[in-house]
Amino acid sequence: MSKPLAQPDISSSAAAAAAENSRSPFVRLTDLIAGIAPGKPVINLSVGEPQHAIPEFVGPVLAQHIAEFGKYPANKGTDPFRQAVAQWLGRRYKLAEPVDPESEVLVLSGTREGLFLGAIAAKRYVTGRVGQPAILIPNPFYAAYAAAAAAADCEPVYLPCTRETGFLPNLDALDEALLKRTVAFYIASPSNPQGAVADRAYLDRLVALSRRYGFMIFADECYCEIYTEDKPAGMLEAAGAGFANTIVFHSLSKRSNLPGLRMGFVAGDAKFLAAFLELRNVAAPQVPVPLQHVAVAAYNDETHVEKNRELYNAKFDLADQIIGDRYGYKRPAGGFFLWLDVSKHGGSEAVTKKLWAKAGVRVVPGKYLAREQQDGSNPGADYIRVAMVQNAEATAEAMHRIVDVLG
Repeated sequence: MSKPLAQPDISSSAAAAAAENSRSPFVRLTDLIAGIAPGKPVINLSVGEPQHAIPEFVGPVLAQHIAEFGKYPANKGTDPFRQAVAQWLGRRYKLAEPVDPESEVLVLSGTREGLFLGAIAAKRYVTGRVGQPAILIPNPFYAAYAAAAAAADCEPVYLPCTRETGFLPNLDALDEALLKRTVAFYIASPSNPQGAVADRAYLDRLVALSRRYGFMIFADECYCEIYTEDKPAGMLEAAGAGFANTIVFHSLSKRSNLPGLRMGFVAGDAKFLAAFLELRNVAAPQVPVPLQHVAVAAYNDETHVEKNRELYNAKFDLADQIIGDRYGYKRPAGGFFLWLDVSKHGGSEAVTKKLWAKAGVRVVPGKYLAREQQDGSNPGADYIRVAMVQNAEATAEAMHRIVDVLG
């Protein structure tokens, strides 16, 4: 008697699509334009890697503390680092109470590490879920969020962030059944890629939901110091005294043009951070002490941050002039990306290839920064992301080329 054929749980085409979606957007971009010669000298506006000069104090501080590379650092961070972070948070935000550097701050080897491990820690920490544990992710999103949900064995639930929702998750669309099984909610403000900023009322509502349903908020605030006019509000402001259920992630990559330093921190709910530290102690890299000394200097200096912000604003002034009202452009409230609607020009993949082939401009298809929703739509499919990271001259030239190609 022959055995019945095993039936796959999902179609081969769906499995292939899922595998493709899980790849790095930059690897997918490389594959997309492989074999296509750039039409002009290349201007790379695909990666959000700051190209402005690093602060002048970095070299001297490293040299002063070079011998401390010979020490194993504490996994929670040095006392001077955590104190500098707590003091900076107190200056930057209107907090209900000071941040305790001993229990409410931990060092990170860049925020990607923290955003990834945070989901695993949350899965262990958050109890009483009703149904399959879920992690809520804005869509489009930073790729580490989805990788974290997978590692934590939680269902990633993608919340569409479209022009209609203000490019932020629609909190009114979250039903009670989903919230009761939610472990963590990732929120980026300013958002990557759209540059949307959540106002204080939005943050207050999210904090109230987290406490009603018992999930953690993971606020990715890496772009908080790059803004057009008003300083973005912070999640710790909305969290109030004790910061219950609230964790914020910060980095020197964008604020101080130090992406290669891999320096960041996590701050907030002391009880969660104690559990998070237990995981970091066995699973995460320690941060070299000399790098923490650089971070202390960086968080104690605002001059280089202000100059950095001026450079980005000057480039957005150029975008206002060159892009104008094309492609749905509107100057973002924060961050350093253009999120351009190219639906009338063939969509994100077609336009990306065209800009590379005809103009030598490398951008990212918005489709690669998002996932398909249940209805089959992809919130990024009609957009390209343009990183305003090069100098003003190169940035202006790239935008002129985009307009010349797309009209």
